[in-house]
Amino acid sequence: MKFKGYRRPDGKIGIRNHVLVLPCSLCASETARFIASQVPGAVYIPNQGGCAVSAADLEMTFKVLSGFAANPNVYGTVVVGNSCEGVQAHLLVERIKALTNKPLESIVIRDVGGTIKAVELGVKYAMQMSMDASLCEREEADISELILATECGGSDPTSGLAANPTLGYVSDKLVSMGATSILSETTELMGTEDILAARCADERVAKDLLAMIKNNEDHFALAGENIRDGNPSPGNKEGGLTTIEEKSLGCINKAGYSTISEVYGYGEQVDKKGLVVMDTPGQDIASIAAMVAGGAQIVVFTTGRGTPTGNGIVPVIKITGNSETYGLMSDNLDFDASAIVAGKASIADTGEKLFQLLMEVANGKMSKAEALGFNDMSMARKCNFC
Repeated sequence: MKFKGYRRPDGKIGIRNHVLVLPCSLCASETARFIASQVPGAVYIPNQGGCAVSAADLEMTFKVLSGFAANPNVYGTVVVGNSCEGVQAHLLVERIKALTNKPLESIVIRDVGGTIKAVELGVKYAMQMSMDASLCEREEADISELILATECGGSDPTSGLAANPTLGYVSDKLVSMGATSILSETTELMGTEDILAARCADERVAKDLLAMIKNNEDHFALAGENIRDGNPSPGNKEGGLTTIEEKSLGCINKAGYSTISEVYGYGEQVDKKGLVVMDTPGQDIASIAAMVAGGAQIVVFTTGRGTPTGNGIVPVIKITGNSETYGLMSDNLDFDASAIVAGKASIADTGEKLFQLLMEVANGKMSKAEALGFNDMSMARKCNFC
């Protein structure tokens, strides 16, 4: 099966054609926003980190920001630095160049004489990229080049019964066609370790998976915290989920029944085909950010309670199995899978409909989050600010 996307100089295929204005830190974020707001086709990432962070968090930030620039949905990037932050602009440029050869420019606010001059230069760079990007035409690509990010948030029992199995059907179908699907949210794999380990391609992958889940729980214990105090959330509990194990058993349905071929750290570049797992938190926006940094071109987000979440780089398709939620949040939700709960549709039939929507969005149809202009951003951290 084929879809149409934008072929990049590094050989990857994107389904959107953004010019990215990428701030190195919180201090550069507003300047980046000013630049992007003046250039059609430009997006910016509201970066709340990049400075006063631990060495581990600094490395994670470099990895995620460079991954954003390398994402195939990005035509080119304008890096905006302040001058004194931990994520130095010239170092971020080097990290981006190590991943991709797409168009790239950089500005340091202090070096060019302040915000007004930085905005003037940034607009010049971004406008030229936007004009050049407008000449790009979609071309056919095999579906095996697609990387799907799967996410769930605001879960309730209908998530595990309808929305997640529907997405699992789509995930399995893509994997069978040679594509890649990412299962995320390490917190919400707790309690399902034996099930997932049995699905791993080999002993090494199984060991990596089990270590990832254990390390996540141990991280909280070292701080004197119990991860179960914050997950499930109040909304999950109001919807009918009582324990993290219940939530996890529904969560893993997003991954269907395919073999797990690899385990990746937060924001690592995904280079294996098939079903893979990425170590991300249960916080939806930070989880999506990691998968986008890893190269996913599209997200399908299941929800029981509803969410308006979107991402500036990739389209986010939102699906619910709760008919009440779909009625209340039809402005935000793209797909209603509640007929499964009502006994009026099968998972397979509903999955085929979701797959068709996925292909339409891959070929250019906007998701509702895109149409509304949502650009949520959060990034995981190991430590507090220094």
